[in-house]
Amino acid sequence: MNVALLIIMGTIAGALALGLMARRGIRMDLEQWSVGGRSFGPVFMFVLMAGEVFTTFTFLGGGGYAYAHGVAALYMVAYTALGFVLSYWLLPPVWRIGRRHGLLTQADFFRVRYDSKPLALLVAVVGLVSMIPYLVLQLKGLGIIVQATSYGLLSPSLSVWIGASVMCVYVVVSGMHGSAWTATVKDVLVLGIVAFLGLYMPWHYYGGMGAMFDRIGQMRPDLLTLSTSGFSPSWYCSTIIISGLGIYMWPHTFGSALSAHAARSFRLNAVLMPLYTLVMILAMIVGFAAIGQVPGLTGGQIDMALLRLSIQTFPQWFVGLIGAAGLLTAIVPGSMMLIATATLVANNIYAMVFVPRDRAQVGRVARMMVPVVTLVAVWFALDSSISIVGLLIMGYSFVTQLFPSLVASLPARRIVNTAGAGAGICVGVTVVMITVLTHATMATMFPALPAWIRDINIGSLALGLNIITMLAVSRLSGARYSAKA
Repeated sequence: MNVALLIIMGTIAGALALGLMARRGIRMDLEQWSVGGRSFGPVFMFVLMAGEVFTTFTFLGGGGYAYAHGVAALYMVAYTALGFVLSYWLLPPVWRIGRRHGLLTQADFFRVRYDSKPLALLVAVVGLVSMIPYLVLQLKGLGIIVQATSYGLLSPSLSVWIGASVMCVYVVVSGMHGSAWTATVKDVLVLGIVAFLGLYMPWHYYGGMGAMFDRIGQMRPDLLTLSTSGFSPSWYCSTIIISGLGIYMWPHTFGSALSAHAARSFRLNAVLMPLYTLVMILAMIVGFAAIGQVPGLTGGQIDMALLRLSIQTFPQWFVGLIGAAGLLTAIVPGSMMLIATATLVANNIYAMVFVPRDRAQVGRVARMMVPVVTLVAVWFALDSSISIVGLLIMGYSFVTQLFPSLVASLPARRIVNTAGAGAGICVGVTVVMITVLTHATMATMFPALPAWIRDINIGSLALGLNIITMLAVSRLSGARYSAKA
């Protein structure tokens, strides 16, 4: 057993212990389990929301995307910052309504604002379909990270089982409190490791940041500018908008917003959180550094850029720390996804069908659903024949379809009703499903249009049709009324 593996196993044990300790002194009812008793202050809210943003997709994909596509990868930084800016205005009213009505999930919010259980069920199904591939991605990323940084001593399959078991156990026991505690450790470790890698790699291999980009400019000048087609400015801007609008539409990010103690926490975070995107840039810089040092990565191998460069640069003990940081980028957001998914199933699907006696029964069902959801995610993660890239894209486009009707529900007097909201969501997700399953793009659907239009993210079409349908159906059905307080 090498030093790297010892550090990784120690991190797994520490994450489990910390997650279990988080419930001490707390009566773990459904509200405490799913939204932390709405007690988290600015610090915990910061680490929770940062934990949701910096996942294995960012840890591996940020450097890998920069390695393969250059500056186009910066769309991740831009859309994340846009999402944080939107949160300044969006999350405080969401939190106030959630606290007033004791809401636990995103679907609960739609039920109260539109006074409609069927609409809440639709939102729950959309969230559930979106969350599974995202959770699977965390587990697949965890397997890749642990196998690489343990020098192959732990297989991806065994890594997935171990990580999933840790998440499952402490989520069942401690819920959102366990996620918050482990997120604190994860943020400190990830910030330190990624900041060091992003600053050290250019200096070590090129003599500085400027020298590195000069070298890339000579080798691959195409990576330093957006292309005139494909990854063009219109693709870049439209992808930022679609992703930025959807960042708080994921059930787990929405659920964490209901965990705050006060609305002021969101405004403080909206000011500070864009600074966290600097960590993404540093991960991308490692990807740029790998271009000249780890050549030839193609296809899915591009996600290994950061790990391959680190393994050939550092001793085993430091590679173990990198593996520990990557491990936590899977466990922390994965645990929040488990909580959100299990709560959605118990509170908005089971409770609607079987009408439980009380909330305690819903809480028991939610905890019972955690191992069920975990096993489903592990099954998909271990099936190498299943590609989740398309599913993940569909998931992000899915949840973004909830944004128009959520925003439309916030004013006390509004012009969108239940029929309009439901119709808009259905049209939006249907268009997303069709385009993903048929691999359709704006270019394939409208080949005669100018190039800048053909490069627009296809999700924009679904969102546009969603809004038009929502407004048209609401207008035709005579919607203009006051929302529930």
